[in-house]
Amino acid sequence: MPAVTSTSRRIYSPRVRIHQVKQLAVGSWRLPVAMAVAIAVAVAISAVGASASGETSRPEGATDNAAQQVPKGQMPALGRPTETGDEVPLFDFDAYFLGKWTFEWNMPESPLGPAGPYAGTTTVTKIDDRFYEAVTEGEGPSGAFKARDVIAYHKNNRALARQVTDSRGFNYLQFGPIGGDLGGIYNIHFDSAPFTVNGKTVRVRNTLHLLSPLNYRVASAISVDGGPFTNLGTPWWRKTP
Repeated sequence: MPAVTSTSRRIYSPRVRIHQVKQLAVGSWRLPVAMAVAIAVAVAISAVGASASGETSRPEGATDNAAQQVPKGQMPALGRPTETGDEVPLFDFDAYFLGKWTFEWNMPESPLGPAGPYAGTTTVTKIDDRFYEAVTEGEGPSGAFKARDVIAYHKNNRALARQVTDSRGFNYLQFGPIGGDLGGIYNIHFDSAPFTVNGKTVRVRNTLHLLSPLNYRVASAISVDGGPFTNLGTPWWRKTP
């Protein structure tokens, strides 16, 4: 009967193996480990320094989060569902309109200009407590144009008026109320006095639907020579926070 040869194998506990690995790491790879420790310490010191100085690393061209904060709506947080008797806050013109807006308008043909796309910017600034200026610079099918609005806002009476002077050869006066709802949406209804442009007697109506702090839509209509009001387009104005 052949002899049975037994092969003994030493079984190490996990603790012994860990100790051996440590010895190998320290004995054979002493320089790389030292370098790794030095790098780790340098990174930790750098992070602590940045934290203490209030600086954080961010990609080039990034802006501060506070500058990009989206403005809030004008309906206050009640901490409960709204009720019928809740009062709608007076509209804060400064908080909503001041700043630079961009617009896009697909306009049908009318005495005001040819049909086609119109686009540009509107910059709103404050003159004093009740008066504001809006300067629009745009481009349309017939070229560049510029318009200047002088706006009056009577906050307690919930009413606005504006005098529009347009480089395309016309100007007009509009007046109207502003109303809102408990959802925080406000609407401004502008109606113009009759004015003459290109030999036509024209009236313009604009209803501004202030749907969010960063965009509003304008439902526009025109009446020519006493005729019915017809659609003049529904442009959007948008603001970047």
